[in-house]
Amino acid sequence: MSNARDQVQRLLALVPYLRENDGARVDDVAAEFGVRPRQIIADLKVLWFCGLPGAQMGDLIEIDIDAAEGEGVIHLNNADYLARPLRLAADEALALLTALRTLREVTAGQDRDAVDRAITKLETAAGEAAAAGEGAAAHVHVEPAAPEIAETVNRALAGQRRLHLTYDVPSRDETTERDVDPMRLVVSEGRTYLEAWCRLAEDVRLFRLDRIAAVKLLDLPSEPPPEATPRDLSNGMFQPSEHDLLATIRLAPPARWVAEYYPTESVKEAAGNSLIIKLRVADTAWLQRLVLRLGGAATVLEPADLGDQIATTAREALTAYDDQL
Repeated sequence: MSNARDQVQRLLALVPYLRENDGARVDDVAAEFGVRPRQIIADLKVLWFCGLPGAQMGDLIEIDIDAAEGEGVIHLNNADYLARPLRLAADEALALLTALRTLREVTAGQDRDAVDRAITKLETAAGEAAAAGEGAAAHVHVEPAAPEIAETVNRALAGQRRLHLTYDVPSRDETTERDVDPMRLVVSEGRTYLEAWCRLAEDVRLFRLDRIAAVKLLDLPSEPPPEATPRDLSNGMFQPSEHDLLATIRLAPPARWVAEYYPTESVKEAAGNSLIIKLRVADTAWLQRLVLRLGGAATVLEPADLGDQIATTAREALTAYDDQL
């Protein structure tokens, strides 16, 4: 039985196939696409109503076929525009090339080869538009994972197989072992994540590919439970909760960008062109790393004990650095 998604995929392949094989028999086309002849007939009836946006009835694709199912030959007409060279505007070429180069970083093996071929074809088809956007698209940075890790994860997704992960958790300074049922790969903020049902946590989790120390493809099916739904990442990877710690931070001018980059509860202007922001923090270790990275341009005001802890860590780091000089 063919569903709507299968039919759309088949229609997209059917038109170029019929253009290259004019007069093909219905039985032969059905065998080529792995469906029954009556399904090809049904697909062709849909094609009768297809054409370019805004097309009138006389501009739609024309199908000439004998009425007898499985005995006729197929002639496709009025689809010459499909043979025209692709012409893309600069923004269209840039968007497609950016998406393909991002996709390339989360694929491996034959899939990556296919993406490389698509990039080459798109650059050729887009011509000058691709060249105009190539510089920006080439600077898309996705944190790379080990090729063997990416390949195994892709194989698990393609074959719907369970994985065993050896996973590094920097915030707890530990390495964990867990079985997961893969759901999808996502790219956010330059990093690739495997979204999966974690059988250790019994919940949906995101695993950074570059933090997977080892992975094993298990001889078990991937079976996420019905409640395992993909997370909505439209607002970014971190989506604050009212249960997370509320921190108040003073940002000096060099660190004002933090207020735009991370979701905040409030932002207020302060003396010296600084900002006072409030933001939710699920992991205090993350906040500590952020403040230390800003090198004095950020100060945690509340909670006070956390601010004191970060200040102590900074002083210890400076002392250790001085001792090495």
